[in-house]
Amino acid sequence: MSRKEGAPSGSPGGGRGRGGRRLRILTWHVHGNYLHALTQLPHDFVIPVLPGDPPGYATPGPRIPWGPNVHPVPAREVCREALDCVIYQSRAAFERDRLLLLTPEQRALPCAYIEHNPPEPHPTGTVHWFRHERGVLVHVTPHNALMWDCADVRTQVIEHGLVAPPRPLYTGERPRGIVVVNHLGRRGRRVGADLYQWAARQVPLDLIGMGSEELVGGRGEVPNMEVAAYMGEYRFFFSPIRYASLGLSLVEAMMAGLPIVGVAATELPCVIANGVNGWVDSQPQRLVACMRQLIDEPALARRWGQAARETALRRFSIERYIGDWNELLAGLVGGQEQE
Repeated sequence: MSRKEGAPSGSPGGGRGRGGRRLRILTWHVHGNYLHALTQLPHDFVIPVLPGDPPGYATPGPRIPWGPNVHPVPAREVCREALDCVIYQSRAAFERDRLLLLTPEQRALPCAYIEHNPPEPHPTGTVHWFRHERGVLVHVTPHNALMWDCADVRTQVIEHGLVAPPRPLYTGERPRGIVVVNHLGRRGRRVGADLYQWAARQVPLDLIGMGSEELVGGRGEVPNMEVAAYMGEYRFFFSPIRYASLGLSLVEAMMAGLPIVGVAATELPCVIANGVNGWVDSQPQRLVACMRQLIDEPALARRWGQAARETALRRFSIERYIGDWNELLAGLVGGQEQE
């Protein structure tokens, strides 16, 4: 396992990768915001789609500004595509769909599997299913890599990267906290539905995301590209999550300039320093006390939020992310120049 810093060798969505060759990569539309970050790499991405936009096969839509290097292709025609490598992002795609959609030659291509989540059902004893002679398992946080049993599979950590707004979007004009979790009510205790509802009875909190209207304070879904500015009006970002990966919305909130208050679980304690860029704790009452303080002291909230932005720009920059991926892909595919 390794996490390497590096500058990108090409501009997002254009030019050549560090290996000197523009690649043609097959991947799936699993997480829209993550796919947008991934397609900032200077390579072409083939995205299989199906009628009706079922999960994993949705056409990249107009709510995200996709670049010209994103190429939707009917799933049944993927077998005709010339590809350099494959990036899997779900168990179904790796275990089932590649056998149905890809030729034997395509299945044998160098590949990566992006594991977005920590292990289930057991947090330390679950063996990962990815096995490929020419593949690498990519974890999005060091915590996830620590928890998965990856046996003898080659692994690497490539943490999130996001395109940062050129200036802080934080105003903190709303003396409230913002929570961003899709289908929080349906997903339950694992992502902190009970903690959100408990805290919302004690401090003013709003919730956005798919299905958020089901819970008190739910404001519905906000378009992807408007989320950062929307969050910027709030005094702080609250993460009630007990067990999940480090959410892109949390990183986006930091880049916007919000201080973070959250449950001290998974990767978050290694991102947030108490009293510097936010506060994490395993005692809910302490979290509530911190939220009240940030509501009462807007200058403190702004100071912590600026530090959060600096942390995010340093650790989760799109430049670092592109550099990490270019280096990984160069090692997988090789650095020969195209003829």
